[in-house]
Amino acid sequence: MSLQALFFYLFAFVAVASAFMVIWAKNPVHSVLFLILTFVNAAGLFLLTGAEFLAMILLVVYVGAVAVLFLFVVMMLDIDFAKLRATALEYAPVGVLIGLVVAAELVIVVGGATIDPELAKTPAMPIPSLAERTNTAALGDVLYTHYVYFFQIAGLVLLVAMIGAIVLTIRHREDIKRQNIARQVARTPETAISVVNPKPGEGL
Repeated sequence: MSLQALFFYLFAFVAVASAFMVIWAKNPVHSVLFLILTFVNAAGLFLLTGAEFLAMILLVVYVGAVAVLFLFVVMMLDIDFAKLRATALEYAPVGVLIGLVVAAELVIVVGGATIDPELAKTPAMPIPSLAERTNTAALGDVLYTHYVYFFQIAGLVLLVAMIGAIVLTIRHREDIKRQNIARQVARTPETAISVVNPKPGEGL
């Protein structure tokens, strides 16, 4: 067995095992840590295929930002996880349906490669060699030319999701004093101060 095959099996086994532990761990903090381990091993698999740019993006974006954000949110929020587990059965039918859809997609992909072994050797676009261009430049050419509209739609979906999350979580509290710039600018001496003449004994 070559060294590359050995690393492939090592990264693949740890990635699958840690992905299973993400949903099996009872502590949400442990689930996020297993998720980070999954991302790291997936980045190793990308390196074995020569896609160092995707490996770097996976580590920087997902491990360095998204997963760490998940970890801080889980640790800072006071969530009753026992109550969430008690109501988990309500979403079991939807989860089973999604699982069946994903399983059907995997069967179609694996079955297609089995029926037509030459399918994987005939990509839709030619892959340039590293001597011609790096995979970063080739990936940029594909994203910003042939798939530029899909790339922009994905960005808009993420933008809408971010705005929706902000709108759903923001709360207007009446007991907090807020600054009204327009009201402050429109103030005049007559509305800013009030001159009174208190009677003797009625002052402060």
